[in-house]
Amino acid sequence: MIPTTAIEAKPPTKTRTTTMKAIVKATAAEGAEIREVPVPVPAAGEILLRVKRAGVCGTDLHIWAWDPWASGRMKPPVTIGHEFVGEVVELGPGVSNVALGDLVSCESHVVCQTCLSCRTGNGHVCENTKILGVDMNGGFAEFVAVPAVNAWHVPRNIPIEMAACMEPCGNAVHTAFSGPLSGCNIAVTGCGPIGLFAIGVARAAGAAHVFASDVSPYRLDLARRMNADAVIDVSRESFVERIKELTHGRGLDGVLEMSGKPEAMRDGLAALRMGGRMSLLGLPSEPFELDWNKLLIFKGITLYGIIGRRMYDTWYQMDQLMTSGKLDIRPAITHVMPMEEFSDAIALLREGKAGKVVLVPWGEKV
Repeated sequence: MIPTTAIEAKPPTKTRTTTMKAIVKATAAEGAEIREVPVPVPAAGEILLRVKRAGVCGTDLHIWAWDPWASGRMKPPVTIGHEFVGEVVELGPGVSNVALGDLVSCESHVVCQTCLSCRTGNGHVCENTKILGVDMNGGFAEFVAVPAVNAWHVPRNIPIEMAACMEPCGNAVHTAFSGPLSGCNIAVTGCGPIGLFAIGVARAAGAAHVFASDVSPYRLDLARRMNADAVIDVSRESFVERIKELTHGRGLDGVLEMSGKPEAMRDGLAALRMGGRMSLLGLPSEPFELDWNKLLIFKGITLYGIIGRRMYDTWYQMDQLMTSGKLDIRPAITHVMPMEEFSDAIALLREGKAGKVVLVPWGEKV
């Protein structure tokens, strides 16, 4: 079990610090570097946070590798990191929803509030979304400035490491809650950190059984620690046949697809009962063929494409699950490391030797 640190607010500093350390995607090439950069000044409607903890995401692996997605999206230099929790140390003009000393997690999607999606209650698919740590400077730093509307007060009874993971856990909540859960047989395909969180979410929401699949024994062991009812190593056995056994031939009510692997999507669809649902968060690396007639149309399957978190329905659901004690994601948090060891964290994740990695910024205690 990862040790937890008591949440302690510090009074705002009297003399403003002008520079800070940050992990910066400095150039259009593989890697990232630690730089001394200016401390941001919060603009109107913004707050300045002293970062307490930050989570490493799969997106950060794409950014580190400078793959086609990252190179087509980012414009270096950018301070990276979009999963974090921090203490409010400065308020920009017009901010009234938070106070100095508050501990907040952050919605990483900064939306325009004016497009059709935003104005119809669907800001999570805003046409003009900017992402902290991708399009704007993020939280792998000592301080970060964010829109105050994106701040979420951290529940007082949860460990700070969990608070750092509220943003990615929200992805799991959004995916799981896009269809029925209570009394259902649910499978999570892909046991990366968000898949592991989804196991806990489905169990907390009353799923009858939660099954998990992956090709990594390490990740399947983490799925067991998250209390999956059964795990399936799809490198060794048939997902479809094993699900038939586990459900006594009934099939699955829902699949939460987290891997982005074509074979996982095909197997998940094949294992669904007639009229089941699949919620897709995993991103395929390229287009692939699918037997639409056999696997979807004639089975009456419902497909959901999931992006981010519903703002702010998902945050309320997640907050309440965590506050109730029914959702504990700590077994999936395998490493808590100093932020200066970011490259080591990337290596661990690339090698499949970590679940969720949480970084501790300069000046904070591990």
